[in-house]
Amino acid sequence: MRSLFSAKTKYAIHGFFISIATTIAEPSTILPLMVSFFGGSHLLIGFFTSLIKGGSILVQLIGAFYAQSYPRMMPYLHRVFAARFLSWFGIGFVIFFFGENHPNVALASIGIGLFIFSFSAGFGTVYFNEVVAKVFAHKERGRVIANRQFFMGLGSIISGGIAGYVISIVDAPDSFGILYMLSALLMLFGIYAFATIKEPIKNELSQKEEKFRHFLKNSLHTLKADKALQRQIIVYLISYTYLLSLPFIILDAKEHIKLSGFVIGGLISAQMAGGMLSNILWGVISSNRVIVWSGFGLHVSAILLLLYSKDPWIYFVVFFLIGGAIDGLRLAFSNMILILAPQHKRPVYIALQSNLTSIGLFFPILGALIVDGFGYETLYGVTIFTLCVGFLFSLKMEN
Repeated sequence: MRSLFSAKTKYAIHGFFISIATTIAEPSTILPLMVSFFGGSHLLIGFFTSLIKGGSILVQLIGAFYAQSYPRMMPYLHRVFAARFLSWFGIGFVIFFFGENHPNVALASIGIGLFIFSFSAGFGTVYFNEVVAKVFAHKERGRVIANRQFFMGLGSIISGGIAGYVISIVDAPDSFGILYMLSALLMLFGIYAFATIKEPIKNELSQKEEKFRHFLKNSLHTLKADKALQRQIIVYLISYTYLLSLPFIILDAKEHIKLSGFVIGGLISAQMAGGMLSNILWGVISSNRVIVWSGFGLHVSAILLLLYSKDPWIYFVVFFLIGGAIDGLRLAFSNMILILAPQHKRPVYIALQSNLTSIGLFFPILGALIVDGFGYETLYGVTIFTLCVGFLFSLKMEN
């Protein structure tokens, strides 16, 4: 693969196969249904949804502390890839062999596996983005990211079809176990593709502080000194408020439509198709701010539809719009932090944005409390309000 494909192609291949794998635990569909099957509450669904990425909060700053003095990131990224594969495969293994007779063991394996998967990503986010920043020039990076996200969407659509088919022919919980183990094996293709990218040596390095607490103090000074970074982080954090509602839409839909394997797979594919097709648009828009505004608008439109209609086709439209919004916001903020950060402080800037905005990954827990106490309509109303606040804040961003 080293001689056959360019770095751009390997980057896209990685996204394609990683997306196929991680869509199996899509927090808007499969994960809530799986946790609910094993007897998990709304609160546990919210907690597990947060674990998918939230376990990496403090770790990203630790990763940045060490990464600022690394001339190459790949050796450390290989360890991250190994941990993520083993934890993902382990979830499926435990569910398949123990889930039917030991639901509590299955729930524990899901929680532990998702935490390890997310925890390792705390280091991986810093290392991965540093490699991307070094390999791809600023002028082409937005287009390269959009191209990767297009293939991620394609992979997710395929994954949605696979998930729907497996769920329709194999009874739960065996179907869940098979999906995790199969997707972990597919993940290896993406891991190998990215691992063979030739990473340039970084010559401009920061002097690593003697102690981590000194690094935290310096990072705080960096944050205080950069108003543009502060505004960007605030907007990015508020953009995550769509997660207040996302894990519970499928449970709301379950009360109004029949969720067959075909429908579940279709909803997954609709969300991923929205992401994939939107990247055609994001790739030609030169303004990151316009992409952010569009992302907020799509999220608000999707949640508004849930308030005014419960027709079966509405849920497909809702997931389609949410898919487009998620990919747009992810692309814009990933690109903006690389533009904003000075080269020698890039790991610190990436970690600060990822770390502070990761608080938003725990919004599903708050969403669970709202839906249990006040119902779905209140949950959707709160989500719309917070997203509108985020849109207003985004008007003041510079990039």
